[in-house]
Amino acid sequence: MSRFHFPAWINPLLPAVAGFLGIGALYYTGLFAYAVHPLTSDVGYRPEQPVPFSHALHAGHLKMDCRYCHNTVEVAAHAAIPPVATCLNCHQGVDENGQSPTVAIHVNSLKLQPIRESAATGQAVVWRKVHDLPDYAYFNHSAHVTRGVSCVSCHGRVDRMEVVEQKATLAMGFCLKCHRNPTPSLRPVDEVTNLAWEPGPGQENIGQEIAESLRIHPQENCSTCHR
Repeated sequence: MSRFHFPAWINPLLPAVAGFLGIGALYYTGLFAYAVHPLTSDVGYRPEQPVPFSHALHAGHLKMDCRYCHNTVEVAAHAAIPPVATCLNCHQGVDENGQSPTVAIHVNSLKLQPIRESAATGQAVVWRKVHDLPDYAYFNHSAHVTRGVSCVSCHGRVDRMEVVEQKATLAMGFCLKCHRNPTPSLRPVDEVTNLAWEPGPGQENIGQEIAESLRIHPQENCSTCHR
């Protein structure tokens, strides 16, 4: 059986083929690097808001519970953006009779002018979304926080942030890591909004105990998030 030999006219094409393959390798390497870069997934994104609300002050220093403002987080898929009425519970000042119906804090602050204007005109304050999942991904806040998954698992220590920024990639791999092994992310349900909570002595297996008591199992069904 004779051996096959490439014809001689192919030889001049070899540098072009090698160059094409090299360019392809560089292209796909760069594409992969771009896809996994934190900036691509918006890690570190911290938009300027119309009102400079400090979570470090409210949730950190003043110890306000996350649910005071995001009051639908336990019963709905979305964590509600608070209406201006919630802000005015503390920042309203005096009424036409000179009486303060609530706590009056920084009632004349220029930083709160958009809040006062919204209350007067009925036009909503246009907050800028920080954590924005793709439309094809479904996430239910209530399904997580009522099962012992803390706000800090996805949002980080917002009680230390003057300006809220995205800490996690929120990519599919980030979600799957927890869905495949949920126990490290579990804590007592009544400690979900206590962002500083850490397991105490003798609580090394608390995640496993919570998983067993609430019947939480590893979940990799695609339809859970892609509906």
